[in-house]
Amino acid sequence: MNKRDYFLGCHVGMNATNNYLVGSVEEAITNNANTFMFFTGAPQNTRRTETSKLKIKEFNELLIKYNFNKSKLVCHGPYTINLANTIKKDTFDLGVRLLKEEILRLNDIGVSKLVLHPGAAVGAELQVALDSLIKGLDMVLLDKDIINIDITVALETMSGKGTEICTNFDQLKYVLTNSKCNDKLSVCIDTCHINDAGYDIKNNLNDVINEFDLKIGLEKLSVIHLNDSKNEINSHKDRHHNIGYGKIGFDVLNKIVHNPIFKNIPIILETPWINNFCPYKDEIQMLDNSTFNNPFKDLIKE
Repeated sequence: MNKRDYFLGCHVGMNATNNYLVGSVEEAITNNANTFMFFTGAPQNTRRTETSKLKIKEFNELLIKYNFNKSKLVCHGPYTINLANTIKKDTFDLGVRLLKEEILRLNDIGVSKLVLHPGAAVGAELQVALDSLIKGLDMVLLDKDIINIDITVALETMSGKGTEICTNFDQLKYVLTNSKCNDKLSVCIDTCHINDAGYDIKNNLNDVINEFDLKIGLEKLSVIHLNDSKNEINSHKDRHHNIGYGKIGFDVLNKIVHNPIFKNIPIILETPWINNFCPYKDEIQMLDNSTFNNPFKDLIKE
């Protein structure tokens, strides 16, 4: 594995076919990653394999063998959680239940970073949706079964597609400031999402970093999703592209990886596979070498 002074990895699978968590570590190793992100089950449904079957012992042995820092591993919460939904109480209640179950599962696995989509207002006013998100987070994080668990819920910056909330730093600041569980909340910046939401990281990266620090605080940044974007700034589209092939560009994304202020933050690639080809190993190599070499020129057709 590449010896680097930053944490750069990718999304990996976690399923029965690939031996559950053992396969997750092996996939990360194949891509020369020194961190990774996984789902504990299919992101679009509520079905979950009990943790006793996930090969946790073997998982931990592999992490030690290959020198992974477990505190830098990331789990992504299921997409089915929408704590911002006040239109359908059943959806909110389901989100509370699923988030609690996910944290309990992660406690069994021993991973403490959980990225969560803040949700969508689906017809309600923005303020109502933000308050609903806060209510749901507090219900879960103050629950007697959860309150003593070491967990950080990283709310992801969203692109503004549809009625998504937390599309800017002010909204995230409101949630973190008004939650009773601020100590268990943080932020995951997705580079594609903030570009599509209107933050000009391509031309004014330092200004965006400074604004985040001023409004939220860099100490609250716990995960970065590193993705190029297929769309121009402020498009509100949320279409990830491969590193160096989108509207953000390689140079800016490379600067993020090598910025010393992010050296302790797990940086995770979620770029799209290309015709069933996994791009992560090539993208990680380019970022390690700070050189864009156009590895997918024969695969990506615009």
